[in-house]
Amino acid sequence: MPKIQAASNAEQREYTKRAILDSFGQLLYSQGLTGLTMTHVAKTAGVGRTAVYNYFADMGELLVAYTLDETERFMTELRGDLEGVENPVEKLGIYVRAQIDDLSRRHLPPGPAMRTVLSPEDFEKLGEHVGALRGMLTAILQEAIDDGFLPAGDLQEMGRLVHSSLTATADREAQSEEARAAHERHVQATVLFTLRGLGAQFDADGAPIRREPQPPALSVAV
Repeated sequence: MPKIQAASNAEQREYTKRAILDSFGQLLYSQGLTGLTMTHVAKTAGVGRTAVYNYFADMGELLVAYTLDETERFMTELRGDLEGVENPVEKLGIYVRAQIDDLSRRHLPPGPAMRTVLSPEDFEKLGEHVGALRGMLTAILQEAIDDGFLPAGDLQEMGRLVHSSLTATADREAQSEEARAAHERHVQATVLFTLRGLGAQFDADGAPIRREPQPPALSVAV
Protein backbone atom coordinates (compact mmCIF):
# COMPACT_ATOMS: atom_id res chain seq x y z
CA MET A 1 0.00 0.00 0.00
CA PRO A 2 1.20 3.58 -0.60
CA LYS A 3 2.88 5.32 2.27
CA ILE A 4 0.40 7.52 4.12
CA GLN A 5 1.33 11.13 3.49
CA ALA A 6 -2.01 12.86 3.98
CA ALA A 7 -3.45 14.53 7.06
CA SER A 8 -6.96 13.13 6.56
CA ASN A 9 -8.73 10.17 5.01
CA ALA A 10 -10.10 12.40 2.25
CA GLU A 11 -6.63 13.60 1.38
CA GLN A 12 -5.31 10.04 1.49
CA ARG A 13 -8.02 8.88 -0.88
CA GLU A 14 -7.13 11.69 -3.29
CA TYR A 15 -3.45 10.79 -2.99
CA THR A 16 -4.16 7.13 -3.79
CA LYS A 17 -6.44 8.03 -6.69
CA ARG A 18 -3.75 10.30 -8.12
CA ALA A 19 -1.17 7.50 -7.81
CA ILE A 20 -3.48 5.16 -9.73
CA LEU A 21 -4.14 7.69 -12.51
CA ASP A 22 -0.44 8.55 -12.84
CA SER A 23 0.52 4.88 -12.97
CA PHE A 24 -2.13 4.19 -15.60
CA GLY A 25 -0.74 7.06 -17.67
CA GLN A 26 2.81 5.73 -17.40
CA LEU A 27 1.74 2.27 -18.54
CA LEU A 28 -0.40 3.64 -21.34
CA TYR A 29 2.58 5.64 -22.58
CA SER A 30 5.09 2.80 -22.32
CA GLN A 31 3.07 -0.20 -23.56
CA GLY A 32 -0.26 1.04 -24.92
CA LEU A 33 -3.77 -0.10 -24.06
CA THR A 34 -3.60 -3.63 -25.46
CA GLY A 35 -3.05 -6.15 -22.68
CA LEU A 36 -3.10 -3.52 -19.94
CA THR A 37 -4.89 -4.76 -16.82
CA MET A 38 -5.93 -3.43 -13.42
CA THR A 39 -3.29 -5.70 -11.89
CA HIS A 40 -0.55 -3.93 -13.85
CA VAL A 41 -1.88 -0.56 -12.72
CA ALA A 42 -2.07 -1.62 -9.07
CA LYS A 43 1.49 -2.96 -9.08
CA THR A 44 2.89 0.20 -10.67
CA ALA A 45 0.93 2.40 -8.25
CA GLY A 46 2.10 0.40 -5.25
CA VAL A 47 -1.42 -0.43 -4.09
CA GLY A 48 -3.47 -3.58 -3.86
CA ARG A 49 -5.60 -4.64 -6.82
CA THR A 50 -8.71 -4.31 -4.64
CA ALA A 51 -7.79 -0.71 -3.90
CA VAL A 52 -7.91 0.12 -7.64
CA TYR A 53 -11.43 -1.30 -7.83
CA ASN A 54 -12.46 0.91 -4.90
CA TYR A 55 -11.96 3.87 -7.22
CA PHE A 56 -12.65 2.48 -10.70
CA ALA A 57 -15.07 -0.32 -11.56
CA ASP A 58 -13.21 -1.45 -14.69
CA MET A 59 -10.58 -0.48 -17.23
CA GLY A 60 -13.10 1.58 -19.21
CA GLU A 61 -13.94 3.73 -16.20
CA LEU A 62 -10.24 4.20 -15.46
CA LEU A 63 -9.55 5.20 -19.07
CA VAL A 64 -12.33 7.79 -18.99
CA ALA A 65 -11.14 9.23 -15.68
CA TYR A 66 -7.56 9.46 -16.90
CA THR A 67 -8.52 11.07 -20.22
CA LEU A 68 -10.80 13.64 -18.58
CA ASP A 69 -8.15 14.44 -15.99
CA GLU A 70 -5.44 14.91 -18.62
CA THR A 71 -7.69 16.99 -20.86
CA GLU A 72 -8.64 19.30 -17.99
CA ARG A 73 -4.98 19.68 -17.01
CA PHE A 74 -4.03 20.48 -20.59
CA MET A 75 -6.79 23.07 -20.97
CA THR A 76 -5.82 24.79 -17.72
CA GLU A 77 -2.17 25.02 -18.80
CA LEU A 78 -3.18 26.18 -22.28
CA ARG A 79 -5.37 28.97 -20.91
CA GLY A 80 -2.39 30.14 -18.88
CA ASP A 81 -0.13 30.11 -21.95
CA LEU A 82 -2.69 32.07 -23.98
CA GLU A 83 -3.25 34.72 -21.32
CA GLY A 84 -2.07 38.11 -22.52
CA VAL A 85 -1.48 36.97 -26.14
CA GLU A 86 -3.42 39.19 -28.54
CA ASN A 87 -2.51 38.03 -32.05
CA PRO A 88 -4.73 35.07 -33.04
CA VAL A 89 -2.02 33.51 -35.25
CA GLU A 90 0.35 33.53 -32.28
CA LYS A 91 -2.44 31.91 -30.26
CA LEU A 92 -2.70 29.19 -32.90
CA GLY A 93 1.04 28.64 -32.72
CA ILE A 94 0.83 28.26 -28.94
CA TYR A 95 -2.05 25.79 -29.31
CA VAL A 96 -0.15 23.67 -31.84
CA ARG A 97 3.06 23.70 -29.79
CA ALA A 98 1.18 22.80 -26.61
CA GLN A 99 -0.52 19.88 -28.34
CA ILE A 100 2.74 18.52 -29.76
CA ASP A 101 4.49 18.77 -26.40
CA ASP A 102 1.55 17.12 -24.68
CA LEU A 103 1.38 14.27 -27.20
CA SER A 104 5.10 13.66 -26.74
CA ARG A 105 4.61 13.23 -22.98
CA ARG A 106 1.59 10.96 -22.98
CA HIS A 107 -0.16 8.51 -25.23
CA LEU A 108 -3.90 8.13 -25.61
CA PRO A 109 -5.28 5.32 -27.76
CA PRO A 110 -7.19 6.31 -30.90
CA GLY A 111 -10.98 6.37 -30.96
CA PRO A 112 -11.49 2.85 -32.35
CA ALA A 113 -9.29 1.36 -29.62
CA MET A 114 -11.19 3.28 -26.95
CA ARG A 115 -14.48 1.94 -28.25
CA THR A 116 -13.33 -1.60 -27.46
CA VAL A 117 -13.18 -0.91 -23.72
CA LEU A 118 -15.76 1.87 -23.29
CA SER A 119 -19.51 1.65 -23.09
CA PRO A 120 -21.41 3.88 -25.56
CA GLU A 121 -22.34 6.15 -22.64
CA ASP A 122 -18.72 6.54 -21.50
CA PHE A 123 -17.53 7.11 -25.06
CA GLU A 124 -20.12 9.84 -25.51
CA LYS A 125 -19.10 11.44 -22.19
CA LEU A 126 -15.50 11.44 -23.35
CA GLY A 127 -16.46 13.03 -26.65
CA GLU A 128 -18.33 15.85 -24.93
CA HIS A 129 -15.36 16.72 -22.75
CA VAL A 130 -12.82 16.56 -25.56
CA GLY A 131 -15.24 18.73 -27.55
CA ALA A 132 -14.52 21.56 -25.12
CA LEU A 133 -10.87 21.47 -26.20
CA ARG A 134 -11.86 21.55 -29.85
CA GLY A 135 -14.07 24.51 -28.99
CA MET A 136 -10.99 26.44 -27.85
CA LEU A 137 -9.33 25.82 -31.22
CA THR A 138 -12.48 26.79 -33.12
CA ALA A 139 -12.69 30.10 -31.21
CA ILE A 140 -9.06 30.93 -32.06
CA LEU A 141 -9.58 30.06 -35.73
CA GLN A 142 -12.69 32.23 -35.89
CA GLU A 143 -10.83 35.14 -34.29
CA ALA A 144 -7.99 34.80 -36.83
CA ILE A 145 -10.49 34.84 -39.71
CA ASP A 146 -12.42 37.81 -38.30
CA ASP A 147 -9.20 39.78 -37.80
CA GLY A 148 -8.05 39.11 -41.36
CA PHE A 149 -5.11 36.82 -40.56
CA LEU A 150 -6.63 33.68 -42.10
CA PRO A 151 -8.88 33.19 -45.12
CA ALA A 152 -12.47 32.23 -44.42
CA GLY A 153 -13.09 28.50 -44.42
CA ASP A 154 -14.96 25.64 -42.86
CA LEU A 155 -13.95 25.73 -39.20
CA GLN A 156 -14.43 21.99 -38.70
CA GLU A 157 -12.22 21.19 -41.70
CA MET A 158 -9.59 23.66 -40.49
CA GLY A 159 -9.66 22.04 -37.05
CA ARG A 160 -9.22 18.60 -38.60
CA LEU A 161 -6.22 19.90 -40.58
CA VAL A 162 -4.59 21.07 -37.35
CA HIS A 163 -5.19 17.86 -35.42
CA SER A 164 -4.19 15.56 -38.29
CA SER A 165 -0.88 17.42 -38.57
CA LEU A 166 -0.30 17.00 -34.85
CA THR A 167 -1.10 13.28 -34.82
CA ALA A 168 1.18 12.61 -37.76
CA THR A 169 4.19 14.51 -36.38
CA ALA A 170 4.09 13.92 -32.60
CA ASP A 171 7.05 11.98 -31.25
CA ARG A 172 8.23 10.70 -27.88
CA GLU A 173 9.62 13.05 -25.26
CA ALA A 174 13.30 13.80 -25.88
CA GLN A 175 15.79 12.63 -23.26
CA SER A 176 19.21 13.89 -24.40
CA GLU A 177 20.32 17.45 -25.22
CA GLU A 178 20.75 16.49 -28.86
CA ALA A 179 17.31 14.89 -28.96
CA ARG A 180 15.75 17.92 -27.28
CA ALA A 181 17.33 20.23 -29.85
CA ALA A 182 16.03 18.03 -32.67
CA HIS A 183 12.59 17.97 -31.01
CA GLU A 184 12.55 21.79 -30.82
CA ARG A 185 13.39 22.07 -34.53
CA HIS A 186 10.67 19.53 -35.25
CA VAL A 187 8.12 21.52 -33.22
CA GLN A 188 9.02 24.82 -34.86
CA ALA A 189 8.74 23.29 -38.34
CA THR A 190 5.38 21.69 -37.52
CA VAL A 191 3.98 24.93 -36.09
CA LEU A 192 5.01 26.89 -39.18
CA PHE A 193 3.79 24.17 -41.55
CA THR A 194 0.39 24.07 -39.82
CA LEU A 195 -0.05 27.84 -39.75
CA ARG A 196 0.90 28.22 -43.41
CA GLY A 197 -1.41 25.35 -44.27
CA LEU A 198 -4.26 27.32 -42.71
CA GLY A 199 -3.34 30.34 -44.85
CA ALA A 200 -1.33 32.45 -42.38
CA GLN A 201 1.22 34.88 -43.85
CA PHE A 202 4.36 36.32 -42.24
CA ASP A 203 6.69 39.26 -42.78
CA ALA A 204 10.46 39.02 -43.25
CA ASP A 205 10.94 38.82 -39.47
CA GLY A 206 8.46 35.97 -39.12
CA ALA A 207 5.68 38.07 -37.55
CA PRO A 208 2.09 37.29 -38.64
CA ILE A 209 0.58 39.82 -41.04
CA ARG A 210 -2.98 40.41 -42.18
CA ARG A 211 -3.91 39.12 -45.59
CA GLU A 212 -4.50 41.55 -48.41
CA PRO A 213 -8.25 42.10 -48.88
CA GLN A 214 -9.53 40.35 -51.97
CA PRO A 215 -11.21 42.60 -54.58
CA PRO A 216 -14.86 41.86 -55.30
CA ALA A 217 -15.51 39.54 -58.21
CA LEU A 218 -16.22 41.31 -61.48
CA SER A 219 -19.64 40.81 -62.99
CA VAL A 220 -20.67 41.21 -66.57
CA ALA A 221 -23.79 43.30 -67.06
CA VAL A 222 -26.34 41.60 -69.21
